[in-house]
Amino acid sequence: MSISPEPVHPALPMATDEDSQDALRWYAIQSRSRHEKKVATQLQHKGVLAYLPLISETHRWSDRRKIVEQPLFPGYVFVRIDYSNEARIRVLRTLGVAGFVGAHGDGIPIPDKQIQDVQTLLASNAPFEPYPFLRLGRRVRIRGGCLEGIEGVLKAKNSDASVVVSVDLIQRSLAIRVCGFDLEPV
Repeated sequence: MSISPEPVHPALPMATDEDSQDALRWYAIQSRSRHEKKVATQLQHKGVLAYLPLISETHRWSDRRKIVEQPLFPGYVFVRIDYSNEARIRVLRTLGVAGFVGAHGDGIPIPDKQIQDVQTLLASNAPFEPYPFLRLGRRVRIRGGCLEGIEGVLKAKNSDASVVVSVDLIQRSLAIRVCGFDLEPV
């Protein structure tokens, strides 16, 4: 299976008036499994700006090949709304929408820059692959190389990423710079 980027449902500004544009923010909504395309289409029919980044994957069977468009982030669709009660209800009453992503079902705005970065990456046709989200402070395992299998906590110091390996019993640690190493969450 190979992955090539292809943008779909471009995230363009919904309004041209700058005052109303400032009130619009990006939110992530969770959709039912394998309903992302239907949800995005229904939202657009309702006048809601929806963005569903898709990638093209080549699936191979013994007798054929087929290019299939898959969501880059399965289970999620992005919407740009003013988060008024009316806008929230319009989104939540869409078939296949499970709810807004955030605490207690309240949506948390996503910075415009993060959505723009995803759009830019998809539009660039540069090769990429989905990667697990690695938050600082999370336990990770090094994959490949002479440090394969080492587990520790991901830390950063002066923009250098390190994995801290600890011996809990004696409460001592070592930090390993992981620039160039492949990491996976544990």
